[in-house]
Amino acid sequence: MTSLETREPTTQWRDGKRHLWLMGLIPAVALFVMLPLVYGLNQLGWHAAAQVPFWIGPILLFVLLPLLDLRFGPDGQNPPDEVMEALEADKHYRRCIYLYLPFQYASVILGAYLFTASDLSWLGFDGALGWSAKIGLAFSVGTLGGVAINTAHELGHKREEVERWLSKIALAQTGYGHFYIEHNRGHHVRVATPEDPASSRFGESFWTFLPRSVWGGLKSGWELEAGRLRRTGKPVWHPSNDVLNAWVMSLALWGALVAVFGWQLWPYLLISAVFGFSLLESVNYLEHYGLLRQKLPSGRYERCTPQHSWNSDHIVTNLFLYHLQRHSDHHANPTRRYQTLRSMDGSPNLPTGYASLIGLTYFPPLWRRMMDHRVLEHYDGDITRVNIQPSKRAKILARYGAADAAVAVADGQPEPGPVATVVATRYRCPNCEYVYDVTLGAPREGFPAGTAWADVPDAWCCPDCGVRDKVDFTPIA
Repeated sequence: MTSLETREPTTQWRDGKRHLWLMGLIPAVALFVMLPLVYGLNQLGWHAAAQVPFWIGPILLFVLLPLLDLRFGPDGQNPPDEVMEALEADKHYRRCIYLYLPFQYASVILGAYLFTASDLSWLGFDGALGWSAKIGLAFSVGTLGGVAINTAHELGHKREEVERWLSKIALAQTGYGHFYIEHNRGHHVRVATPEDPASSRFGESFWTFLPRSVWGGLKSGWELEAGRLRRTGKPVWHPSNDVLNAWVMSLALWGALVAVFGWQLWPYLLISAVFGFSLLESVNYLEHYGLLRQKLPSGRYERCTPQHSWNSDHIVTNLFLYHLQRHSDHHANPTRRYQTLRSMDGSPNLPTGYASLIGLTYFPPLWRRMMDHRVLEHYDGDITRVNIQPSKRAKILARYGAADAAVAVADGQPEPGPVATVVATRYRCPNCEYVYDVTLGAPREGFPAGTAWADVPDAWCCPDCGVRDKVDFTPIA
């Protein structure tokens, strides 16, 4: 158990957040909730003020959530071991996630109507919305799209095929369908290394990180899926390409909306999509800033530990983002459902919740003033153990009086053992319990039934969790 875990008897333990998880729906329904307020302001003759509620998304993200995080502070509650299995199986928590999607797309359609309608007299406007309201509307729908990426993140890590498809549906709004592949099989494998486009570097501004992560993630997702298809003997443009069919979902959605509401809708679609995925990237930026997995003497990176993710346990943002802030446990156990994620000892902690920090990432001097010393403290003042922006490496090392080193070698970290040589027909991932059965193979991964363990490439990693490589699998007698 971690030091934060409740030690109440199982029979007495209750999830105090059980029904509060429905707060995660607020970004998806906020636009509907604001309409009576808009009408009321117009009836009072306050027509300029009636434009403001259409900015509810940014107001919620940059104002209300930070204030609520400040008011209510950290959570501090972890579920005890004894309830984990039952908590994982409780369908209530899945329904809280599933509900986000219909409200998400209802709001997208409502936003499209409001953006293009020429007569909104029923809301008290004389004609169409002004551009200040339209831009706010697009940013608000972009906010719910950014939260939808987090919803997709939760669904995309699960083994159930229906949840993986729901993940791609949630991503369609922002055109970020490749995230489903890149995050699971790219980011989780390379996290906190210089090779990971979604791990930000010490001294790297968000504005430098953003294009690197967007392009790097897109490129990585495509290459990973192309490699899988090549192993199966299929062409890269095959309909089963999960990056391609996710992008097709986006094109179909955007095409249908433009067909119904007209070409005037394009600014709405572009602003909401770009702002939505930029919110994801700002979260990516703050989750691993400056953190680095050291190299082992073999040249492999040490395994990901709680020390390689920045955490925050502020309860309000936790409820809105389905425990995304308990990021160390997520990287250790990617298939674990959000309600069972724990705040872990040994992980570095952010000063407040993600919602409070997203806006701060936009201002590099303020971000570095807040975070650079925390990174150094985490590594006991040793700048050579930090993931440094290459273009600033010499300058940063000189600033902290350190000499450059070609390779930082992990101290005291165990080397992974050799690939199992015991003759067996089944091999288990020690992280998520996924089993590779030689008799069944893994056809989706390009290994038909009967593919011997020795014929599986050494670079292959677990398709469920992405945490352990082939070298880590253990034979089952």
